Amino acid sequence: MGHAKTSYVCLPCRASYKQPYDTARERRCPRCARTLIHVGSAFAPPRRRDVSGWRALSVVLHAGIRFHKSCCGGPGYRPRTLSEVKAGLVRARRTGEPIARALTRCG
Repeated sequence: MGHAKTSYVCLPCRASYKQPYDTARERRCPRCARTLIHVGSAFAPPRRRDVSGWRALSVVLHAGIRFHKSCCGGPGYRPRTLSEVKAGLVRARRTGEPIARALTRCG
């Protein structure tokens, strides 16, 4: 039986790859040879031309947020645009809650 595939991304190349999950192996981007970021199996990448979507994704990933399935309904809310990211960062600054929590809270 084969292993389930999960997503890895290269932010500079704006590329996403589905590969079997293996903690012992470091994944490299076939375009630029940089290390790929493991983002989880419930990840849906923005289109390559969507620069704003990839910038928003970069902030989300650098905040430590990943896209893993939960038992009942997927990864939950994640900001997809820069305006949603900015609103989450403002909310974190205003309330004092951690950035990752503020970014994953809708509204």
